[in-house]
Amino acid sequence: MEEEQMLTKEQILDMLDAGQYKELKEELGNMYPVDIAETLEDFEQKPLVMVFRLLAKEEAAETFTYMNSDMREVLIGALTDSELEEVMEEMYLDDTVDVLEEMPANVVDRLLMVTDEETRAQINQLLQYPEDSAGSIMNVEYIALRKEMTVEESILKIRQVGLNRETIYTCYVTEKRKLIGRVDVKELLTTGESRTIEEIMDTNVLYAHTTDDQEDVAMMINKYGLIALPIVDHEMCMVGIVTVDDAMLVMQEETTEDISIMAGMSPSEETYFGTSVVEHVKSRLPWLLFLMLSATVTQMIMNSYESALVVMPQLAGFIPMLTGTGGNCGSQSSTLVIRGLSVGEIEFRDLFKVIFKEVRVAAVVSVILAVVNGIRIIVMGQGDALIALSIGGTMICTVLIAKVVGCTLPMLASKIGLDPAIMATPLISTLVDISTVTVYFMIVSHVFHL
Repeated sequence: MEEEQMLTKEQILDMLDAGQYKELKEELGNMYPVDIAETLEDFEQKPLVMVFRLLAKEEAAETFTYMNSDMREVLIGALTDSELEEVMEEMYLDDTVDVLEEMPANVVDRLLMVTDEETRAQINQLLQYPEDSAGSIMNVEYIALRKEMTVEESILKIRQVGLNRETIYTCYVTEKRKLIGRVDVKELLTTGESRTIEEIMDTNVLYAHTTDDQEDVAMMINKYGLIALPIVDHEMCMVGIVTVDDAMLVMQEETTEDISIMAGMSPSEETYFGTSVVEHVKSRLPWLLFLMLSATVTQMIMNSYESALVVMPQLAGFIPMLTGTGGNCGSQSSTLVIRGLSVGEIEFRDLFKVIFKEVRVAAVVSVILAVVNGIRIIVMGQGDALIALSIGGTMICTVLIAKVVGCTLPMLASKIGLDPAIMATPLISTLVDISTVTVYFMIVSHVFHL
């Protein structure tokens, strides 16, 4: 569908005011649910509910999964029990759990009331899995086949139950609930109908456990190009699947979280505009306070060299340039290492290999920066050759320290179970600042006998 065919907010409101409900329903039927949810984002309660009621059952359920928590809460409060029941019936179980996790307790109670007993039991089971685990995002609706079934019987089963499954492209072979193989629908459609599943199934099956980290599961799906990954419990019994769309969502959330932490903010699941000013302040202030107070260490070091600054006040003018360069170098290294850790290119056992590489990079970069900066100092008349040499020596030490700190801290954080992004730009910059100022005054004090 081309973008110009999408209805705008103004067009939808005009059609509602004109009573063109039939035409609006047809137009909405031509839109993707994700686009409908995005268009309805700023609607008032009354038009939001009116438009939602015009959607077909399947389309309404899918649109509901793409809405933010505020929109969902408005609809849940406005819809009747029978309408809610229809929506819940059409939603896949993993999407239902995602919705419930974001809702207040009273809203969750109402949603659970309109689901049948079996679905309610499955939902409660999924809600008990640890947050960020594979079990918390898996879908229990998958197609299971038996090894003694023929291809013809298997295709018949897919036709019977496939409509209620999130994916039918990969089927799983189980024996007493234990995962023993997998079969693609492509194989079923291109082989003889009399052959058994045991003859054509692939027994080399990738899987994950319910307690595995959801980011690891998403990375596995991405690495092996899977449509879905089977999830087993501690007894190796298959309990669900994680599909590629869930993996993409996990990777998006993890990336957003890393970016927030790297910027010195507490991660938030809400959108930028959906987060209040107070929440923004609460997410940013702790890190800013920590970094501000940690900067007093730099101030204390400078105060201890106050006599040197009195004798040569021009020394103070070079400090921002040195600390800024060090911080930038540290940020470059940490960003590359955090990305490598995130996509599985780098592991903790590569620590010394990474340090060795960054040291070599730092050696070349620091010498070039030192030479260029030394020429600049002399040409601009900011000092003599001795000052240029002192600043150049400090620059080389600063870049080396920054590169090593920038690559080491994220890897150490990952090793002890912390998010590598915690050791990113703000914290590294603070540590590099302290190191830079210390090295700088040690060098100038020695060179000029201050």
